[in-house]
Amino acid sequence: MHYHFKIHREKAGFWAHCIELPGCVTQGDTKEELLHNMQEALNTYLEEPENSNYLAPLPKKSVKKTRNITKVHVEPSIALAFSIRRQRIKRGFTQKEVAEKLGMKAIYSYQRLERKCNPTLDLIVKLIIIFPALSFDKILR
Repeated sequence: MHYHFKIHREKAGFWAHCIELPGCVTQGDTKEELLHNMQEALNTYLEEPENSNYLAPLPKKSVKKTRNITKVHVEPSIALAFSIRRQRIKRGFTQKEVAEKLGMKAIYSYQRLERKCNPTLDLIVKLIIIFPALSFDKILR
């Protein structure tokens, strides 16, 4: 999963904003620092939503390529967490309901899945049963 950032040059350095995610903005003194900061800003934006029901926009499938636009990949564990949260919200489930469907005793265990997560294979199978539209192809692209 990747999003697109538009890079702007200024006298003192660079800044960039994510085309698809309002408020996802960063800066850097050098282009290398900016690239690092774009990755960090994107991952933080998706990992720490405004609230548990915030549904961030998906990346655009195609963006007109220019020399100022660059793709920034989402860390896979964050892309998975984002996709799980998205499926839960689209299906109209609460975090508690999904936790119960997964056989989790505490809602906190499920809430960790909606942040940077690294689930076991058994848990991935359960997630696919609950959320058949969960696509690992989209997460890893």
